[in-house]
Amino acid sequence: MQRKPKILVVGSFVMDLIVSTSRVPNEGETVIAGLSFKTASGGKGANQAVQAAKLGADVTFVGKVGNDSFGKEMIAAVSAAGVNTEFVLTDNEVSSGVGNIILECKPGQKTKNRIIVVPGANMTITPEEVSFLKDAIKNYDMVMLQLEIPMEINELVTSYAYDAGVPVMLNSAPSAPLSPELLKKLTYISPNEHEAADLTGITIKGNNGALDLAAVDKAASKLLEMGVKNVIITLGSNGVAFKNSETFVYKPCVDIVEVADPTAAGDSFVGAFCTAVASGKSHNDALDYANYAATLTVSRMGAQPSLPSCEEVEELIQRHKLMLQKEGKK
Repeated sequence: MQRKPKILVVGSFVMDLIVSTSRVPNEGETVIAGLSFKTASGGKGANQAVQAAKLGADVTFVGKVGNDSFGKEMIAAVSAAGVNTEFVLTDNEVSSGVGNIILECKPGQKTKNRIIVVPGANMTITPEEVSFLKDAIKNYDMVMLQLEIPMEINELVTSYAYDAGVPVMLNSAPSAPLSPELLKKLTYISPNEHEAADLTGITIKGNNGALDLAAVDKAASKLLEMGVKNVIITLGSNGVAFKNSETFVYKPCVDIVEVADPTAAGDSFVGAFCTAVASGKSHNDALDYANYAATLTVSRMGAQPSLPSCEEVEELIQRHKLMLQKEGKK
């Protein structure tokens, strides 16, 4: 880490309820999934805050939970990772957010996930509750946002940051329409391939399901035309693409681990990329760093429990370099 950046995350808490099964049920069908059931603290905002903190950033989180056991557990988990939870709110009327995660695990195939989120208290954050950020936001090097909280909160916080000259990363997930005014104020946007298609109308995969890099480039270009300064499109097991007015970069995934659970891989990537950029790394180096962080994440179960530390990421980078040297690659 070149320097310890200060990052503000405004986002969601979600308690993940995780079931592993060899087959997802069809309509009207019951499937016995086996003995594997776990709970894990999650939510896109909380995950990204924890990942940034574990990688060395000074992170402050603004979010909302219900006055229930899940809420208390999630605040404790985020705090234990080193995140400042001073500005986390509690709703006494609405429950904490929960996520139903089904992992489909078939022998010889990569694990696939299906997620349904009940946002709960995440959607009750009000403009008045975040108004203090208008003056405080100038103290941060980066602001990270997602779409599991009210859109008006994302737009308000983005405006605060834009006026203060603080870069904003919007992880545009789950998919939702974005206003032209919001897009023009974003420094970074990071949709996955499906969200990018929804935003641009450009399908990124061909009829055979293979990745179409020309289409990825075209979708990224359209987002730039909408006003975003830098576009990152995460492509799952196909890697990631980055584009701004100067360059288009494609990075394949670092395929050197067995995938146990892809949950939070995107959050790990975004948290790592923002931490790296805010600490002074170039976009190219930040993409590589985030790729390694996400690789470690998919090799472990759960959302926040799977997020790596900076020491673990650096160790994987060095180990992979040695592997490539032995294979005669750069």
